[in-house]
Amino acid sequence: MSTVISASGLTKQYGSKVALNNVSFEIQTGAPVALVGPNGAGKTTLFSLLCGYIFPSAGQLRILDSPAGSSDLFGKLTALPQDAQLDPRFSIIHQLTFYAQLQGLTKTKAKQESERVLELVGLSDVANQRPKDLSHGMRKRVTIAQALIGEPEIVMLDEATAGLDPIHAREVRELVSSLSEQTTFILSSHDLSELERLCGQVLHLDKGILSEHNARTQVGDAKHFITLQLAQEYPSVEQYLQQLPMVQRVYMSQSKEYVIEYVKSADAFDIELLKCCHQQGWQYRQLVNGHTLENQIFHKGH
Repeated sequence: MSTVISASGLTKQYGSKVALNNVSFEIQTGAPVALVGPNGAGKTTLFSLLCGYIFPSAGQLRILDSPAGSSDLFGKLTALPQDAQLDPRFSIIHQLTFYAQLQGLTKTKAKQESERVLELVGLSDVANQRPKDLSHGMRKRVTIAQALIGEPEIVMLDEATAGLDPIHAREVRELVSSLSEQTTFILSSHDLSELERLCGQVLHLDKGILSEHNARTQVGDAKHFITLQLAQEYPSVEQYLQQLPMVQRVYMSQSKEYVIEYVKSADAFDIELLKCCHQQGWQYRQLVNGHTLENQIFHKGH
C-alpha cells in the first residue's frame, strides 16, 4: 500500500468559527475510506479542501505527492457532491461525452469512455435519454458514472446511495468494492451499516475535531469483543451471557444489542455463544466480530 492523501495539522477558520481543528490523517490505497459525522461537523469543509476549492488556514495537505488544488491532480481526483445535477436539455451520452472532452479526450475517445462508465453503473440502455426521463435513482447512478470518467485514482462520493432503492444501492456498493483495487474511494454517508460493510478506515469528524476508527476488528487487539444483535427482547440476557466461560463483562449497547468482552482461548467463543442462544431459545439477527462502527463512535465510554 502507498499513501495517497496526507493531512497534518489541518485547520480551516471562517472568521472566529473553526470548521476544522488541527486535523491529521493518512489515507492508503486499498479499502474505501468512510467520512462520517453529524451535520456541521466539518465534512463538507474537508471535502472542499481535498478538491482544492478552498485552502486551509493552517497545516499541510498533500494528495498523490502534490499540494491540494494542484493542476497535477487534474483527472486524478474526482468528487461527486450529494446534490449533483444533470442538465435536463441534453441526453446522458451527450453530457458525459462533453465532460470527458473537458478532460482532454477526443470526441471519439470521449464517447467510448462515456459508454464504458455507463456500462459500469448498469445504464447503457438509457444513454440516449434525457435526465427528465429517468428515475431519481438512475440520475444518481449517471452522476456516479460521471465521477468515474478517466479512471481517476481517487473518487470522493458524498451520500452516493441516498435516495436509491435497496437493489440499486447494493449495485453501487458492489461497484465501489469491485473498483477498489484500482481506485481509492472516500465515502461520506449517514448510513453507518453501509460504510461498515465497505470501508476499513473511518474518519469521524465532530465539531471540526477528527478521530479515527476501524470498521473491521484489528488482528492482535488486546481485548476481544463480540456484538450480539437479538431479534427481540428477552429477559435476563446479560445474566446468562455473563455466566458463559471466558466472558469478562457484558453490556447492552442499545435495545436488543449486547457487547460481550471475552478472553480468547483455544475454544471458539462464538460457537459457545451460539449454543447459548439455542439453549435459551433466543433468535439472533447478527453476530459481529468486535464492536459495530456505531458503537465505536457513539459508545466511547464503554
